[in-house]
Amino acid sequence: MSKQYQSRREFLKKLAITGSVATLAASPWIKAFSDNTPIGKNPSDKVRLAVIGTGSRGKQLMRYLFRIANANNIEICALCDVYQPHLDKAINMCQKENIKVKSYNNYQDLITKEKPDGVIIATPLHQHAHITIDCLKHGIHVFCEKAMARTLDDTKAMYDAHKETGKILQIGHQRLFNPVYLEGMKRIHNGELGTIGQIRAYWHRNNNWRRKVPDNTVEMERFINWRLYKEYSAGLLTELLSHQIQVANWALQKTPVSVMGTGSIVFWKDGREVEDNVALIYTYDNGVQFIYDSMISNKKYGLEEQVMGHKGTIEFEVNRYYTETPPPAPGILQLLNDIESGFFEKVNIGGASWIPETAVKYQGEPIIEDTDFYDSALQLEGFAQYIRKGKAPEKMIIEGYNASIWTLLAEIAIDTGKKVALPEKYRI
Repeated sequence: MSKQYQSRREFLKKLAITGSVATLAASPWIKAFSDNTPIGKNPSDKVRLAVIGTGSRGKQLMRYLFRIANANNIEICALCDVYQPHLDKAINMCQKENIKVKSYNNYQDLITKEKPDGVIIATPLHQHAHITIDCLKHGIHVFCEKAMARTLDDTKAMYDAHKETGKILQIGHQRLFNPVYLEGMKRIHNGELGTIGQIRAYWHRNNNWRRKVPDNTVEMERFINWRLYKEYSAGLLTELLSHQIQVANWALQKTPVSVMGTGSIVFWKDGREVEDNVALIYTYDNGVQFIYDSMISNKKYGLEEQVMGHKGTIEFEVNRYYTETPPPAPGILQLLNDIESGFFEKVNIGGASWIPETAVKYQGEPIIEDTDFYDSALQLEGFAQYIRKGKAPEKMIIEGYNASIWTLLAEIAIDTGKKVALPEKYRI
């Protein structure tokens, strides 16, 4: 990590400095997270967590746990993975941190023998549901990476198990804990952008998304590169869109009424089953559209979520706010800008008699200053804090649930070529 990790207290202090204390009331997951009661250091105060799934994401979450464990009295008590090379690397990471940890190849053995307070599930998507439900029914709180599950029925079953058991189910939408998003959402909800007319988002990469396979068997190819096969993943939708539909829903404080879209394999014709480019339009009941596209054969535009109102625009990923009435440039800069912008009257001798409406060249202003926060670490701090309280704000799982459901409905829209609405049985 190149940036200094910010503790929960520093996070809240920075929210106060930037005028975002009001955000605590509007974001109940942060309000619960803001309890400054000192964390006890006795063994009885310790939160024991296990990590199930130690691939790339699981190991990254472990690195965050290493950073926050001491200050938050967290113990990493056990690791589990069915793939021994992943498990061995994770064990080695713990050894380097002087952490003694039990290891398992079967998650059921882990939860019955170790009885952790909570688990962090970072397995491939298609394994989320049954592991989550088993853990909840064993009285264990769950932090599960997004998206929630591979199917609509499994997603609903996870939510139902959470309601039936009363145990925490937190989904890995780290932007809920990101100060830039918290401040930006406060401005949106306070009306500073005016009436929201449209939200656009995109996520562009340029790689084949493949991982090295240790042998040439079909079984290992599908096991290692599970993101590329429909049985296990919806590709760009469950891996990337699931983040950004959550942002759109959060901004509008609504869920869509329909989605339509298209997708295809244009570039990576290597046997994969999931699309390498997708385009979607979500419609909300107030007429606002969320327009989304993603591809993995060009990275020029990267990723962004753009919320556009009649008074201003927010671009979250670059931490920028743009007013529709930018301040005039001083002195000679104003003169040069006027000339460049065609302010002075022109005499057209041939050619077009209009000036193209190109993008406004205005750099905007930061949503907040200093963004050296690790939102993924902050959400894990939150998870430990919720475990101590025995509950988490219900709105947080609702955010995760709706994002996952509408991600999977987008897949149906692409596959069928139809506009898709939410079936009543999945409404919560």
